[in-house]
Amino acid sequence: TEYIPERVAEKGSFESLRDIFLQLMVITGGDVSETIHWLTNLDQEHNLMPEDYGMGNFVDDLKDQGYIKEGSEEGTFEVTAKSEQKIRKNALEEIFGKLKKGSKGDHKTPYFGQGDETTTDFREFQFGDSLDQIALTESLKNAQINNGTEDFRLTERDLEIQDKDFKAQTSTVLMIDISHSMILYGEDRITPAKKVAMALAELITQKYPKDTLDIIVFGNDA
Repeated sequence: TEYIPERVAEKGSFESLRDIFLQLMVITGGDVSETIHWLTNLDQEHNLMPEDYGMGNFVDDLKDQGYIKEGSEEGTFEVTAKSEQKIRKNALEEIFGKLKKGSKGDHKTPYFGQGDETTTDFREFQFGDSLDQIALTESLKNAQINNGTEDFRLTERDLEIQDKDFKAQTSTVLMIDISHSMILYGEDRITPAKKVAMALAELITQKYPKDTLDIIVFGNDA
């Protein structure tokens, strides 16, 4: 499938080019040299870089900022832990970017609910709302307007709620192939798969502690 990058927000900006580079890294399986080759072709086809900033400059910036490093063989490059972490984070944000309202967690959603971050939006009290969400000042103002000061009463219809951003919980399942094909022709594919599983587990544990992660292995017998 032909890969066509999204429009670069600011032509030649390192961050935009880096994001395209990291997307290509996923497609090429982490082969830095092949990724640079693909990016060069894309630049020639889509004119991604300005005239005073070439591929050599971009590669130097990738090295200086720790995204790639010199390989064991002359003229080769290797991916760094910084790039791997950035790729994992981008993938997770892409997966969890569009969530529906479900169990309370740490993923941002477009919904209001019981969360940690208070918004500037107010609404009428509804059954099931938490008492700590009641906006006391606004509720007292409503009571004064509705009931007057001589016969002051605070009723349910006076209560206002200050909404909070709702954050969702998700469950992730990772399946790892441990069949004979993973070591076919003497190439170890199982170790990288286990590393990905451990990295994903660590990232979810650190960033989304309320989430669940299940790892399933399958072999020759499905």
